[in-house]
Amino acid sequence: MANLSDLPIRDDLKGRTPYGAPQLNVPVALNVNENTHRIPEEVAVDIIGRLAAAVLDINRYPDREFLSLRRALADYLGAQLQPENIWAANGSNEVLQHIFQAFGGPGRSSLGFGPTYSMYGLIAQGTGTSYVDAPRLDRYELTPEHVSAEILKHKPNIVMLCSPNNPTGTPLSLSCIEAAYEAVTQTTGGIVVVDEAYAEFGGNTEVSAISILEGRERLLISRTMSKAFAFAGARVGYLAADPAVVDALRLVRLPYHLSAFTQAAAEAALDHSQTMLATVDDIRFQRDRIAVELKELGLDPYRSDSNFVLFGGLDNPAEIFDALLAKGVLIRNVGIPGTLRVSAGTEAETSAFLDALRQVLKK
Repeated sequence: MANLSDLPIRDDLKGRTPYGAPQLNVPVALNVNENTHRIPEEVAVDIIGRLAAAVLDINRYPDREFLSLRRALADYLGAQLQPENIWAANGSNEVLQHIFQAFGGPGRSSLGFGPTYSMYGLIAQGTGTSYVDAPRLDRYELTPEHVSAEILKHKPNIVMLCSPNNPTGTPLSLSCIEAAYEAVTQTTGGIVVVDEAYAEFGGNTEVSAISILEGRERLLISRTMSKAFAFAGARVGYLAADPAVVDALRLVRLPYHLSAFTQAAAEAALDHSQTMLATVDDIRFQRDRIAVELKELGLDPYRSDSNFVLFGGLDNPAEIFDALLAKGVLIRNVGIPGTLRVSAGTEAETSAFLDALRQVLKK
């Protein structure tokens, strides 16, 4: 049986490891920023009915342009968006991959502000695009001046802005996005991608880059149904952009890339968007509760507009992680020195985490 090192893979992939987080069967799993609330029964029944209907035509290819889903997504986002402004794929990671396939590649570069979502660099590498990991400021914040300076310095073809940022939860101002767009326009004429995977959890949801999309044909806003919609297992990501951008992404997508089942399930969820998003306020409350109680424990939570909290003040994060896991609580060590990250779960899950952490810290 061959080892990976025995295979003739590309030189730039040798020695690399794939993206991944522990998948363990534990009572309290708060490590991958899922919405831990189950979807309402009424929505589940509707989804099952639509999947059953889709089975009857499963001998045929699905709608290649998924027009009904794009219309539903445009209606959900508002801002006078039309189906022509919308793209979708199997999770926002595939959306980002399409972007890098269309606008990146050998001889082109991309830039993100680290620490940020690790898939940016991995997708860049997979598409032969160089990736620059520009630094963040104190407490992982960004300012328009800093964003602009880094873009003018490195002149990337693709700029990745995570809003709010993963894994730190840091909010991103619209002025930073505007500064990035202006700087890219002055240099390479490339694109700015705003990854809004956690946008629904923000304190002010009107801060979305969608509000400044009009007139900016090289601004792309990526979203997902995995988080606020509690739809991670369905794998539905989407994007809002100028129709010309959507045409560009068609050049690189695989034929019929969204299955009939995916389209049917996503449309059903969007038809119940208010019901599906009913847990968002509770998740925000648990996130803020975590931050308050972590401070009371003498730890250092970073400000977060997401459904998770990164916290520092730990001399031995690996030991804390293992001790919590031994108590049946799985959180995430994202590799930032002195920190751990925890997703905001249900009230019971959040209480279980906080209780376990208190016990661990007392030892």
